[in-house]
Amino acid sequence: MTKLMMLSAGAVVAAALVAGCSNQSTDGAAKTSATSASASPQTSGAQDAAAHNDADVMFAQHMIPHHQQAVEMSDVLLAKQGIDPRVSELATQIKGAQAPEIEQMQGWLKQWDNPPMPSMSQMPQQGHGDMGHANMGHGDMPAMQGMVSEADMTALRNAQGAEAAKLYLTHMIAHHEGAITMAEDEIKDGQYAAAVEMAHAIVKTQQQEIDTMRQILGSL
Repeated sequence: MTKLMMLSAGAVVAAALVAGCSNQSTDGAAKTSATSASASPQTSGAQDAAAHNDADVMFAQHMIPHHQQAVEMSDVLLAKQGIDPRVSELATQIKGAQAPEIEQMQGWLKQWDNPPMPSMSQMPQQGHGDMGHANMGHGDMPAMQGMVSEADMTALRNAQGAEAAKLYLTHMIAHHEGAITMAEDEIKDGQYAAAVEMAHAIVKTQQQEIDTMRQILGSL
């Protein structure tokens, strides 16, 4: 009888030891999992910030003021009376597409901890007669393609009716062609996946808009 009690007691102790080890193992795994989970967002954030290159930064820094001018041109046109409805609809479409992209690119620059962009007056520009790539060395600031001159902006502000519509379409076609050139550079040289994806969207959407604008312009 005594022997039986001793064996039973030994079994209870052994079971308790196994349970204790199991709990310790579970607790350890839980702590490890919790530690990994808490570290994951920081690691992911660091990777997101690191997964970009100079081409991505240049794309955002240049495309923001480029888009801002397109939005401004559209606002100028939409404030006028007697504009062909097709042109007004297109201006609304352009503004609706590019304004959110400006905010997205500004978010990237903030995430990448980049200095503020140069103002538009400080950035080199190319007129409509020179739409090719700027011949500049690596690391230099290339000209923003297709930007509308202040004189042309003034002419658009002063124009009315069909004349305003024609000026808007003419300048926006060249403006879009410049944006496509900049986007193609990002597709070729960029690293940040979201920026490259936006560049592909710009090429596709703005080429379609160029085709539409040329058709409208030919009928005005």
